[in-house]
Amino acid sequence: MESIGVVVNPIAGMGGRVGLKGTDGKLEEARRRGAEPRAPERAREALRSLHRRAPEVTVYTAAGVMGERAARDAGYEPTVVYDPATARGDDPARPGDPATAETTATDTRRAVRALLEHDVELILFVGGDGTAVDVATVLEDADATEGVSTGSRATNGSRAAETPMLGVPAGVKVYSSVFGVTPADAGRIAAEFDRVEAREVNDIDEAAYRKGEVRTELQAIVPVPVAPDLQSSKQVSSGSVDSLATGFAREVEPGRTYVFGPGSTVGAIEAELGIDPSPLGVDVWRATADTESDGTASERGSDGREGTVLARDAAETDILETLKDPVTIVVSPIGGQGFLFGRGNHQISPPVIRQADEIAVVASDEKLDGIDSLHVDTDDEELDDDLRGWQQVRTGRFTTRMLPVS
Repeated sequence: MESIGVVVNPIAGMGGRVGLKGTDGKLEEARRRGAEPRAPERAREALRSLHRRAPEVTVYTAAGVMGERAARDAGYEPTVVYDPATARGDDPARPGDPATAETTATDTRRAVRALLEHDVELILFVGGDGTAVDVATVLEDADATEGVSTGSRATNGSRAAETPMLGVPAGVKVYSSVFGVTPADAGRIAAEFDRVEAREVNDIDEAAYRKGEVRTELQAIVPVPVAPDLQSSKQVSSGSVDSLATGFAREVEPGRTYVFGPGSTVGAIEAELGIDPSPLGVDVWRATADTESDGTASERGSDGREGTVLARDAAETDILETLKDPVTIVVSPIGGQGFLFGRGNHQISPPVIRQADEIAVVASDEKLDGIDSLHVDTDDEELDDDLRGWQQVRTGRFTTRMLPVS
């Protein structure tokens, strides 16, 4: 690696030790409670780890507490590409102190855009999930040009999205899987990685978190260096299922009939569509076509999609009587076993399956833990053979996994 971009959120994590469970919207309160900044020191630790392994790498960064100071302390002579004080019109003779720094999410995003202009090979950021979201937003934004001059990456979203990012954990909440386990790990990974993989950026509702509720939401999928010392995503099952349901509901096709199998995961999708699900039964629902109006009562989901329940807690005959092409069967594997058909959903029989042109399999990552393959047992050997192979499983709003069906 020849060049790296570094951006530090100097206030990240200040609310943790003073009991605020985060700093979003609580910076002044954190200061009143005596909070001390922790991100600058963690940035120095990561960059010292990097310097021991790659002292020759060119470091591009933001001025002062947003990266320059930590880079110099680590032994680098960084190139400053963005100055938050200049952007605000502050007096350059009065550099900011990390304890009183007023950098914002806008500064983070502008700094990342400036770094991309220099074709850096990695964005190393210091912060928590909120900072990760800011970085990922710029990497995925094809029109990210605000606040910087036009550059090769800043005006090319597809190229920017290819730039990997890696987090130095400094926030109170670190639910994303884009961080090194420790600052030193992050520095080592930055120096030694040779390939990347897609990983999740998650964030939580801090107001709910302060009340003891964890509401996670998948915000982005980004390229991250491959390394054993990356933290796993801490997205909880309910959050994963909620994001999965939201993503699925937004993609339902007008005029398509959906056969929803039993289980809480599929039930969450139904609830998102405004359907009262049958927990252990099978429901049939048809999304209203743009030109369709038959006068029957319809449900409207949270995403605005309308549709009609054609059968609730349906038997095989009820399902077959209501099916109208095109048809999607939505099922979730039985936890710990992996059966898609033939266990608990016999109503979705071979004749029903054969009428469907699409089978959508949904499950949280937690549910798939320990499941190496999926299984079918429909009492129709020919159909079972047809169903075998690789099956895509939707695990979140944007994420999928591939599992073999045996």
